[in-house]
Amino acid sequence: MTINLLHKAPAASDTERPVPRWALRAAYALPWLLLPSCLWRLPFAFHFEMGQLSDAPVSPLWLTIPYVFGLSVLTELAALLSIGLVRRWGEVVPGWIPVIGGRRVPPMAAVIPAVAGGLLLSVVSVWMVLSWVGVFGHMTYENGWWQALAMACISPLALWGPLVLALAYAYHRRRHHA
Repeated sequence: MTINLLHKAPAASDTERPVPRWALRAAYALPWLLLPSCLWRLPFAFHFEMGQLSDAPVSPLWLTIPYVFGLSVLTELAALLSIGLVRRWGEVVPGWIPVIGGRRVPPMAAVIPAVAGGLLLSVVSVWMVLSWVGVFGHMTYENGWWQALAMACISPLALWGPLVLALAYAYHRRRHHA
């Protein structure tokens, strides 16, 4: 008996048609991939600059705390929504949702927002990379350790847009082709 390690069998899922294993893994990895940047962002709510040297004016805490925490929560919720592209609740609205529960999700109702979000996130990623190399200004740090920590926490964000686009493509193929 031989095992073919290169065989790309679909992953077990609750969807109408099988989900490619890579898509299932990517969708579940996204919230974890974005978590470091969300955690990196939290000290800024309390004006701890994480080694950044900046002359920007400081906003009051009553504004920065809800903004930063809200941004982190929304980032994780958006990442969790991408799991709908590989699960049954992305094909049929869950029954507990009033009025529309149990109805099929039109494929384009998921594909269009996913592609729009993926494109927007990809543009932000390109802008982020251009900022890092100094095209749009450059953030300076107290030392190389702070900069390395920032890069390690923030760099995974650059994968968000392309991964959402790939998941949207896989969802579209799965829902439109036999």
